[in-house]
Amino acid sequence: MTIQAAVADTSAKTVAFGDKTYAIQALSDDSYTVLLAGIPVGRVVYSFGAANGVPEGNAISEDDLYAIAEAWFAAVDA
Repeated sequence: MTIQAAVADTSAKTVAFGDKTYAIQALSDDSYTVLLAGIPVGRVVYSFGAANGVPEGNAISEDDLYAIAEAWFAAVDA
């Protein structure tokens, strides 16, 4: 089984995951909206020392949002 890695680009405010590039829009210091082609698909939140993904609808899985969240918060904290 191959695990895909999400790659964050903080200057462009994007995360590439799989064959898609998601835009990241800040809501607060630890909460961001994840957009695909300008449409919100979920939120990523850093709380209690952990990155979490919260899907909005069924356009993306919680596991994929978790990978995006991990990559984003690791890049932001770097």
